[in-house]
Amino acid sequence: MAKILLLGSGELGKEFVIAAQRIGQTVIAVDNYTNAPAMHVANGYEVINMLDGNALDTIVEKHQPDFIIPEIEAIRTERFYDYERQGYTVIPSAKAANYTMNRKAIRDLAAGTLGLKTANYRYATSAKELKEAVDQIGMPCVVKPLMSSSGKGQSTIHTEADIEKAWRYAQEGSRGDVAEVIVETFVNFNYEITLLTVTQRNGLTLFCPPIGHRQERGDYQESWQPAAMDTIHLREAQHMAQKVTEALGGAGIWGVEFFVGDDGVYFSELSPRPHDTGMVTLANTQNFNEFELHLRAVLGLPIPEITLERMGASAVIAASGYSESPQFEGLEILSEAKKTDFRIFGKPTARPYRRMGVVLTYDAVSGDLSEVIQRAKALATQVKVKL
Repeated sequence: MAKILLLGSGELGKEFVIAAQRIGQTVIAVDNYTNAPAMHVANGYEVINMLDGNALDTIVEKHQPDFIIPEIEAIRTERFYDYERQGYTVIPSAKAANYTMNRKAIRDLAAGTLGLKTANYRYATSAKELKEAVDQIGMPCVVKPLMSSSGKGQSTIHTEADIEKAWRYAQEGSRGDVAEVIVETFVNFNYEITLLTVTQRNGLTLFCPPIGHRQERGDYQESWQPAAMDTIHLREAQHMAQKVTEALGGAGIWGVEFFVGDDGVYFSELSPRPHDTGMVTLANTQNFNEFELHLRAVLGLPIPEITLERMGASAVIAASGYSESPQFEGLEILSEAKKTDFRIFGKPTARPYRRMGVVLTYDAVSGDLSEVIQRAKALATQVKVKL
């Protein structure tokens, strides 16, 4: 039985803990607030500011885990190198966690070192530098904090008037203590995908069937699997994903995001852990969902293959306002719907646009994927978060 220190305890962490509990592992869930979703199902929990390196050191020494697994960006990840030197196993690796928690590090690795195709980009550390960057790469362009998640702080600049607003919004949405932003040329893509990629300690790198998704405000709203794409583009994405995950090292699941346009595949971003768009796998679209795959890779359990079992879609249940005790209306509608499931995450508070749950719909592989997607979207609108 392994002891796992889970750094970040949101809805993705909760599903990971459930997967771990099913095969007898011990998990200590950590976050900066009490009653976080993963804490509901973990063996124990800690509440700390994970940007406080001393606080991190204290709980690592206290619990002496077999595995340290980051689930969010706002962590003092440079401490991970020390933990590895002390003999702890960081998932997927200290290098991977440090590079991928900061968009600057991963973009420079992907585009500069590995030569992967990406959008043209610049960095800025002030509103003045942001204007200069926009002048260099042109409009429209996308601005993102170097450290953020779920689209926080991300916006698109269309006119000069948007620049100052985009800078302020990026600072408000930034996680951690990094003020710098990345400015990217807007890629004229046909669609975007997440390619869940599994690296194993003693096995082949495996790829899940591609997942399509739609975003608003930089945050995913719906996802579906399998996403239709040309074989040549799929092979190109798999090649890129394998190249970047090998460079970072370690075992686990990676959410590798790509834009696909008429001129090919663009590497976008990378998460070294289960991905929010991958919640569609909770509809049992695969032989193992993304959380089970991550756990098996972490523990070194062999994964011989990943197979598509049925098509599926997910649609977010989001809050429209603030609440200290959110309740839900309409769950009976989801329960009555055929080929449908749902998850309520158990977050203790609500705020505008916060993900509070997800609707999952599915059908046979031979079914109509567009109908499955529309059904998920329609059902998600039937659930109201009471404020």
